[in-house]
Parts: sequence; structure tokens; C-alpha cells
Amino acid sequence: MALTQIVNPIICPTPTVPRRFTAISPFKTLNPQFSRYAPQALSRRLFLPSVSSIWDAITGGGDSNPREAIAAVRSGMQLFKKGDVSGSVTEFDRAIVLDPRQKAYLWQRGLSLYYLDRFEAGAEQFRLDVAQNPNDTEESIWCFLCEARLHGIDVARKQFLEVGRDSRPVMREAYNLFKNGGDPEKLVNDFSSGQASEIFYASLYAGLYYEAEGKSENAKFHITAACESPYGQRSDDYMASLAKVHCLCRNWSSGFV
Repeated sequence: MALTQIVNPIICPTPTVPRRFTAISPFKTLNPQFSRYAPQALSRRLFLPSVSSIWDAITGGGDSNPREAIAAVRSGMQLFKKGDVSGSVTEFDRAIVLDPRQKAYLWQRGLSLYYLDRFEAGAEQFRLDVAQNPNDTEESIWCFLCEARLHGIDVARKQFLEVGRDSRPVMREAYNLFKNGGDPEKLVNDFSSGQASEIFYASLYAGLYYEAEGKSENAKFHITAACESPYGQRSDDYMASLAKVHCLCRNWSSGFV
């Protein structure tokens, strides 16, 4: 006859959590202003302010100033949306001085650097960010755009940053276009009857592809179309603002920003 041993469970007291930790939640502190995507396509970069706050709570803060750094990032984003690209970089750089951990996540800075023709620094920024977020299709493309201006399309394509699968069909097709080459018109046509955001993104990235090829008139046609689309006109998406800034920087129109 087998003996059955009954073991009484050991109940441990619940550890006491200091109050300064209980108020910190990486989900409650998300700020949609830091996303360039629609709410359903959140990027891991959204969690940076929360990560900084948690780390400071554990370590006592160190020499960094995460709250001021986040405020500087927000200020830089607002300046960019208003067309002050140089001012936006000043704020993004100030954020890095205040909290050096921010640099690896500042995709906004990379976009601003592109429009200041600081392509080497822009490519470096996007490569840093992709190292932290290896599933970001758009940063891979923007790194390509910077490096194409530095070295030409062929060299940029040879060192193209491969990333994970984007949840958005339009960005999967855009990614393949930049990575492998192809016809930007196909990208636009494939999503011409899609959702408003898909029409916008197809036009924007078709125009950016043409710009990389040096075809400014084609680029102008598609990027102004992105600006004038319903999504480009009404969305709070950071990339909708970027399309308007692009037109402003290229002197295609001064009425978008």
C-alpha cells in the first residue's frame, strides 16, 4: 500500500512595497503624444518615460533629469510640427544632456536631422533606435533615406537594416519597396482604396522613395497628395505633421504648417 504524504503549504507574508513604487505604472504614464502611429500600433518607445521613472525610483535618480528630458522631447516635437526643425533638434539634444538614456529612443531627432541635411547623424540615430526596437519598419526606411543621400541607393540598400514584420500591410509593402527596389506607383495603387491612413502612408513613402532616386517632381506629387489627403489634414499622427514639414522644407507650399 502506497503512503500518501500530505504537505501543508507554507504561507509567506506578503512583502511590503514602499509607497514610492506603488505609484509607478508603465501603463498609466503612457503619453500618446510620443507615438507617430495610430493608437492600435504602439511602439516600444512609448515606454521610455516610464522605464526612466522606474529606474530613478530604484536608484535614487542619479545625475539624470528624466522629467525635464521628457519635457524637452515634447517641446522638440511641438517645434517640429510648427516647422521649426532646427529648434526641435536643439530641444532633442537638450533632452539627451538631461538624460543620456533618451538618445537611443529619439526617432524624432533622426527625422529632424534628415531635414537639416545632417544625414550621417540621422543614420546613426536610426541605427541606435533600431538596436533598441528591432521591429520598427519606419526607422529602417529612414536610415536608408539618410544613407542613400550620403552614399547612393545601391550602397544604402546593401546595408539596409532588416527588422521584424510590421502589423500594417501598407508598411510591409513600403518596407519591401525600399529594401528590394520596385515601382512606387504600385505601392500607391495597391492602397488607393484602402483606409485613410493607408492612402496617406502609401503616398508619403512613394514620395520619399522618389526623393531618394532624385526624382523631385514625382516626390512632390505624392508627398503633397499625402498632405492634402483626409488623414494628412486631420490626423494627429506625427508623420502627418512630417509630410507638411517636408513640403515646407522643399518650398513646395508654405500653407501646410
